[in-house]
Amino acid sequence: MELVWEGLREAVRLVAAGDREVLAVTLLSLEISGAATFLALVVGMPLGTALALARFPGRGLVVSLVNTGMGLPPVVVGLFVSMLLWRSGPLGVLELLYTPGAIVLAQFVIAAPVVTGLTLAAVQQIPAGFRLQMLALGASRPQLLRVLVREARLPMLAALMAGFGAVISEVGASMMVGGNIRGQTRVLTTATVLETGRGNFDVAIALSVILLAITFLVNWALTWIQQRGRS
Repeated sequence: MELVWEGLREAVRLVAAGDREVLAVTLLSLEISGAATFLALVVGMPLGTALALARFPGRGLVVSLVNTGMGLPPVVVGLFVSMLLWRSGPLGVLELLYTPGAIVLAQFVIAAPVVTGLTLAAVQQIPAGFRLQMLALGASRPQLLRVLVREARLPMLAALMAGFGAVISEVGASMMVGGNIRGQTRVLTTATVLETGRGNFDVAIALSVILLAITFLVNWALTWIQQRGRS
């Protein structure tokens, strides 16, 4: 218990002192996870909406693949993204391995199925009769889509929270494709693993506290928006 309190005191000290390395690691974590979540939203929300509304042969298989992707182990994602980005890999010419871009790509692969699957569920829960009524009233396809997205906006915020939470706390893929390079690809989760391995448990706990605080603040803000929209 004393070690936990020491970690909490260290977290307060690092934040209060404005430790440059901790600040850089924190900002890089937010930039990478924010970019990955944004890309997941850009791809996942339209794809989830399309899967909810479309009917085509093999749709059940596609939905099953999306649902399976929601539980992808990060280390498996890290392995396959590393293979893609190796010099001899299909994307090796981009020279992204061990760069922040590689971590963004890996985290995008993790977050995209989560956002797609939850968006699919959110749109599917809207009664089919509502869609038919809109079409009967003369709504065009774009108008129907806008109304459906507006009706499903609150569950979609949950998809945003889940996607961000999945990547900001991820460590396996980030370690594999980023290399945990100081000043370049070290994020809060990989820094925590490093300090734990060194036996610096107070610093590791401090970094964990900072990570939890960031996750809480982001989710608190999104929850406030969600509940405000509900009211």
